[in-house]
Amino acid sequence: MKITVFTSNQPRHISLIESLASISDEVFAIQECNTIFPGRVNDFFQKSEVMQEYFGNVITAERKVFGDLKFTSKNVSQLVIKNGDLNMMDLTTLSPALHSDYYVVFGSSYIKGSLIDFLIEKKAINIHMGVSPFYRGSSCNFWALFDGNIEYIGATIHRLSRGLDSGDMLFHALPKAESTDPFVLGMNAVRSAHNSLIEYIKTGRINELTPLKQNKSQEIRYTRNRDFTDEVARHYLKNTPSKAEIKSKLEKRVLQKFLNPFIG
Repeated sequence: MKITVFTSNQPRHISLIESLASISDEVFAIQECNTIFPGRVNDFFQKSEVMQEYFGNVITAERKVFGDLKFTSKNVSQLVIKNGDLNMMDLTTLSPALHSDYYVVFGSSYIKGSLIDFLIEKKAINIHMGVSPFYRGSSCNFWALFDGNIEYIGATIHRLSRGLDSGDMLFHALPKAESTDPFVLGMNAVRSAHNSLIEYIKTGRINELTPLKQNKSQEIRYTRNRDFTDEVARHYLKNTPSKAEIKSKLEKRVLQKFLNPFIG
C-alpha cells in the first residue's frame, strides 16, 4: 500500500507521517514548512511576547504528546517546500506521489487548481482540527476553548473539497475525558485524529463510512488566522480552564451531536 500525505513540519505532522509509514509500504510526504519557533519568529503567527508565551505552552504540550522533531523512516520519501508554494508547483513535479492508494491532508496550505481537482477525484481525506460544522477555519480548538465550549474539542475527518473545511464528513475524533492541561488537551485531540485514521485505513473501515454533508446552520464560529491577536491570546492565558473543568465538560459531552465518534 502507498499513501501520500500533504502536511507540515512540526512534531505532530511528523508523527502522522511516521504512523502512516507503519501501516504502508511507502509514504510520500509533501511538507510545507513554517518556523518551529512560533511567537519567537515572524511567520504564520506574529512575533510578540504574548505569542511567545502562548506558543511556549503549545510547544511544551506538543513535545509531551508527540516527542521532539526527528528524522522519518526509510520508507518515507519527503519533498520539503516553503509554506504556500504548493499551488505554484506543476503536477509533473509531484508525479511520483500521485499514484497512491490513499491521499491524506493535514496542516497543509489551502490547496487549489489542478491539484485539488486531482485530490477530490481520488477521494482524498482531510484532517480538520476542529469539530465541523460547529467550528471551521483556523485554530478551531483554540476558539472552542476560548468560548468555553470544551465539549467541541476534537477533529473532523472528511473528504477534501474546494471549500475550506466544508467537505462531506466521515467521522469525528475526540480526546478522552480526563483531567488535563488545556494545551495538552488540544494535542490529545490531534493524537485521537491520528489514531483513528490509522486504524480505519489499516482495517479498511475508512472505505465503509458513508460521507455526510455538513449542516452549516450549526456553525458557531468561522475563524481566520488574523482573528488570533495578541489581545485574544492575552485574554485566554489569563482565563484558561482548569483541569477539573475540562474533565467535567468532556464527561458531559452529548455524543449524539458527533458523527461516528472515535474517542481515544
